[in-house]
Amino acid sequence: MQLIPLYEALALDLKNLGVECVFCLMSDDTAQLLASLDSAGVRVLTARHENNACAMAAGYAAATGRVGIAVLGRGPSASNAIHGMTFAHRTGSPVLVIVGDTAMPAASPMTLGPDLKGFELAQAIRATGIPSCTASLAVSARQALTMAYEQARLGAYAYLLPHDVQMSQVDPQATQPKQISAPVASLRPARAAAISAAVHLLSQSRKPLIVAGQGARAPATRDALIALADHLGAAVATTIKAKDLFRGHPFDCGVVGSFSHGGGRRLIEQADCILAVGASLNERTTSYGNAFAPEASVIQIDHSRDKLGRWFHCDVAIAADAKSAAQQLMAALPARRPEDMDMRSAPLRDWLENYDLSRDFKDVSSEQTLDPRRVGIELDRLLPEKRTLVYDAGNFLSIAPYVSVPDPAFFKWTADFASIGMGFGAALGFACASPERTTVLIVGDGGFLMTLSELETTVREDLPLVIVLLNDGAYGAELHLLKMRGMPTALSQFPMVDFAPIADALGFRTATVRNIEQLRALKPLLAKPDGPILLDIKINGTVAAPFMSDGPKPPVPAT
Repeated sequence: MQLIPLYEALALDLKNLGVECVFCLMSDDTAQLLASLDSAGVRVLTARHENNACAMAAGYAAATGRVGIAVLGRGPSASNAIHGMTFAHRTGSPVLVIVGDTAMPAASPMTLGPDLKGFELAQAIRATGIPSCTASLAVSARQALTMAYEQARLGAYAYLLPHDVQMSQVDPQATQPKQISAPVASLRPARAAAISAAVHLLSQSRKPLIVAGQGARAPATRDALIALADHLGAAVATTIKAKDLFRGHPFDCGVVGSFSHGGGRRLIEQADCILAVGASLNERTTSYGNAFAPEASVIQIDHSRDKLGRWFHCDVAIAADAKSAAQQLMAALPARRPEDMDMRSAPLRDWLENYDLSRDFKDVSSEQTLDPRRVGIELDRLLPEKRTLVYDAGNFLSIAPYVSVPDPAFFKWTADFASIGMGFGAALGFACASPERTTVLIVGDGGFLMTLSELETTVREDLPLVIVLLNDGAYGAELHLLKMRGMPTALSQFPMVDFAPIADALGFRTATVRNIEQLRALKPLLAKPDGPILLDIKINGTVAAPFMSDGPKPPVPAT
């Protein structure tokens, strides 16, 4: 009987599960596992910070639909990654985090000195919301990994691997893991009573609006919703996470809520019945309850009962698969005559078709800075059509309504933990998963400075990435928050950094942009990017993102 180290067996098991790449930052307690993965033919991509390794795994998972894997060390490595783990969990993407852990108590005799990497890992991971398991015995560790991998298909899962366990010698035949059927999310049709109630509201509606969210992004669901909209004479719109799902439809109103544009809002505000499908109707989608007419009735469809009516009221709640429910509604509703389709009048069609997005705002570009909204309109023309957009979080998101994507599958919003700095890692995960496409990271200078080290990762791994850095020399959201409260803004502002020379030194092609002519001159470079590119675009920081004014208004300070 020939024994092998458990870490070697685990590496081979991951290879046999179909894992093609993992994201990591090497530590002494995961070094041998990662070396074994590399030897087994699994691509190992090393980040420069553990948070970014987690974000890379989440981006890869979102891009492919496969399990993204992050391998991290114990103690300080795991502690560094708590933010990234929480982000990965909040995205809902299938991510498996493999974390080195302290040796099991029974195998830890008294030694000189403290364990400098001691850390209550299980408790910390519990705080992120990620379910986990610990490989406490070498004989069952391989089976536990297989189980963890399958559980991760439904959302982030953590596999804790004590150092002494992974160093154990095992019999590769006796410990061979059994195959486990992947858990399948149940897809159920809607109850007849719920469909009947929804039919009643839609039959009374003169101006229905269908709002699709992340849970309705599948192509078959999109087709079912378009068929239903055409059947009813409804306009269509999306949440920010389903951006451009209905691109090309003549009655596409764009994004609802905080990231809407003036053309779509004209129809959205007229709607008398909202059919929300796979959309949680959170504060951004509803502009804190102000996106829809107060008297509009709301029908909400979601496969998760927990999301129904959670953030916004709904008059009819339908727990069902989005596609099935849309088809059931269409079968139960008579087709509406064209003359009864008030939401599809010729004037409204012409309004949407001819709406110029630049009408949304007064351009406040200056001699040295650009209006970020104008940057968005120009980038939409300059970037390759075959592109993926990944957004970091921050005040610069005023650009979001103006840059389109071919399909929401190529759009990644990384504000799931309301934190900046997750975009760079997620963009690298997308670039790794789809090297044939141009991945575009749109990021502010605050989030970029948190993740600047990944410039080296981009070049080292030769990942196709264009970084659009919207640089206002400030934490913009905090600056505008302080302004709204009548307080000094100096602590939110910083000296303007020129990032192009830094990126250039690491192997990027770069440009510093201060006016529209300089941006337009980059058309040949952006049309067919060859290698990583960074654009340091200086923007006017006086432009506040639309969500800054959506929430509850602050009290006026006493004078």
